[in-house]
Amino acid sequence: MISRVVPRWSIRPLAGFAAAWFAALAVGGALAAENYPPVKLPDMTGKGRNIQRAMRLLAESTPEKRNNVRILFYGQSITEQGWTRLVTEDLKARFPHANLVVENLALAGYASQLLSRTVETDVVPFQPDLLIFHVYGAHDKYEDILRMVRERTTAEILQQNDHVTKTEHLTEEMDPGKVPIQSGNWDSFMNHNWLPALSRKYGTEFCDQRAIWKQYLADNRLEPKALLRDNVHLNAHGEYLMAECVKAYLRYDPKLGPSPAEGWVTAGQPVRRGDSLKLEFEGTAVEVPIQGASNLTAEKLRIDGLPVTEIPTLRGFTRALAWPGGKWKGPVKWPAIAPIRSQTPLLLEDWTLEVKRADAEEDPKKMKFTFTLIGSKTGPDGSGRSDQRFVSNSGRVVIEPESWGIPYALMLAQVKPVPETLTIQWKAEPRYLEKVGLQTISEVHAPSWIWLVQGLPHGKHTLEITQDASSIGELRVHRPPLTPAK
Repeated sequence: MISRVVPRWSIRPLAGFAAAWFAALAVGGALAAENYPPVKLPDMTGKGRNIQRAMRLLAESTPEKRNNVRILFYGQSITEQGWTRLVTEDLKARFPHANLVVENLALAGYASQLLSRTVETDVVPFQPDLLIFHVYGAHDKYEDILRMVRERTTAEILQQNDHVTKTEHLTEEMDPGKVPIQSGNWDSFMNHNWLPALSRKYGTEFCDQRAIWKQYLADNRLEPKALLRDNVHLNAHGEYLMAECVKAYLRYDPKLGPSPAEGWVTAGQPVRRGDSLKLEFEGTAVEVPIQGASNLTAEKLRIDGLPVTEIPTLRGFTRALAWPGGKWKGPVKWPAIAPIRSQTPLLLEDWTLEVKRADAEEDPKKMKFTFTLIGSKTGPDGSGRSDQRFVSNSGRVVIEPESWGIPYALMLAQVKPVPETLTIQWKAEPRYLEKVGLQTISEVHAPSWIWLVQGLPHGKHTLEITQDASSIGELRVHRPPLTPAK
């Protein structure tokens, strides 16, 4: 199994997140389940229907055919907690022959208002088969996240609602008609009106862990605080319960029939001529078995008659991370700027902003910065201020004033005070296969499929592999279910 778990974060107004998060991280907790009462699950008939493609790939994996399954945990500090490791280990134990590629890219302190800005750098390049998702925050930005995932990926989504944190949640109003947004009952509105409605609209699998949580508390005569470290974060008992809730939905049941995602990922039917290959398809991405792609390089790939190296949409930015310097030896994981756009084609290069404080302001919300921009290939590309829209000389970097988040990112990383100068760095990376490394192929549990291209505009395309395609037995085409609005 390939498993890389990178931390993430939780709830409420942004300024209040940091103290609770630091306290939560300071408290350790065993993840063993044997000391906790077992979870009595409700009738799970029909549950898991909308994630059956990912579960089928797991269940059908054998020593001879190890299916790739890419799983991404995404959200805030709740998603950074130990329950995600319990879920990962459970999947590894239940499906030992699958190639599990697991990432946790959650960002502590990032409510939906901020997390919606990072989908482009986090979720889209990873192209998960399964997204396990939870976030607090503005309801409309929550929907923006689901919509972007549906427009840019073929991921199945396990959408968690909120766990129980207050005694009054146990008797809350659950009739969606009685908790419109105007009701003032935010928790009931989100969990019993808005989130279920979004699940139906976007075809997610709705993990109603809130209902399981209430029943567990009642069955074991527990108060909500018995499962919490503070007013929202889970203790070890709570981590156990949340893992059990999620695991209950991660089930393969052939009686449920194929999920919608089976129609979003289809087998390509290429035309062969010697050791070349041509595929006409409709979609945004194409996968290839890694064993058949061992000799492929970007120079042998064309889309719509153009080399992939010349197609602007097949390049994208990574997270823009701050390097505070001084005692801080590495970058802060929270984006210092998000999103960063472009209005002219990108080069594959490293970008650096040298940033200076522009005033002596102590209020993080009012801080201003000046900067100069340099691209490793573009060279010096302009200068600007954080309170003004910036378009670089080349047009390859566009930053809006609302995209700046240096003080908040440094606060979450406990970098104090905000330094007078710092560096922000990011990359423009390829969204196409450059070359398959020999080490990747030789790994026992190496990915069985890799991306040829991803990030194409929605529509019909022609893929050509001009050499070394004779050993490629099949291709997979990905067509996201929603088309972005123009």
